[in-house]
Amino acid sequence: MTNSSMPAPLAPEQRKDSKADPIRPTDDQARQLGKQLLRSARWGSLATLGQDGHPAASLVSVATDSDGTPLILVSALSGHTGNLDADPRCSLLLAPGGKGDPLAHARITLKLRARKIAREGEEGARIRRRFLARQPKAALYADFGDFSFFALELEGASLNGGFGRAYELVPADLLAEAAAAEAVAAMEEGAVAHMNEDHADAIQDYASVLLRAEAGAWRMTGLDPDGADLMLGDKALRLAFSRQAATAAEVRDVLVALAISARKKREAPDEPAS
Repeated sequence: MTNSSMPAPLAPEQRKDSKADPIRPTDDQARQLGKQLLRSARWGSLATLGQDGHPAASLVSVATDSDGTPLILVSALSGHTGNLDADPRCSLLLAPGGKGDPLAHARITLKLRARKIAREGEEGARIRRRFLARQPKAALYADFGDFSFFALELEGASLNGGFGRAYELVPADLLAEAAAAEAVAAMEEGAVAHMNEDHADAIQDYASVLLRAEAGAWRMTGLDPDGADLMLGDKALRLAFSRQAATAAEVRDVLVALAISARKKREAPDEPAS
């Protein structure tokens, strides 16, 4: 028996059209959040394709190259290394979490293709340096013969900024321009040493004033076009730049401006820094 007052069921295509698209248009705020998650991560869940065809997930330590490309250091004895050798397609979930419901916090899943890095040459030296700056304890085994660095080349990303905030990102949303990454990488090692040796007070202000971290002997461990990495023991902070720095001079200008802003805020905490 039918009720003529009831509407007819929707066809599958009609049901799909009747739902609001959960993916929001990508804006600068989404890009900034995605970069912060990527650049701040020190670990993540790596998913590879097992040789039996079944997805396999494992925990890996993470760093980033100058342009933001994720880097990992893995042993040939690990199952995921064999999986990557057989099929370089993989994904990486970065989810720092926080208090309360874990699903209320931002996270990002990166769609990637792994590329093994040759130890010799400029690229290998740079990647080793940047990875160990981010993961200093890995120096204990980084040079073992069965360990290899992989660059996880980005093909796309799904960003979830919390409930109702979903975005689909492309590599250009997360990675620094190649020319900027190359320029900053060329000066990074010397600039980081200079900051730690001659401007330790500015680094303390970056950490304790701008990032509201505990006071301590914070050190700068990395520089890239999007920001700086700071560490105190096992604690790591990300100092994001308000704009991408494309040259060594621009990096210096941004760091000076941040130091001035932090000093003003420290000296007059009740007044907004200019």
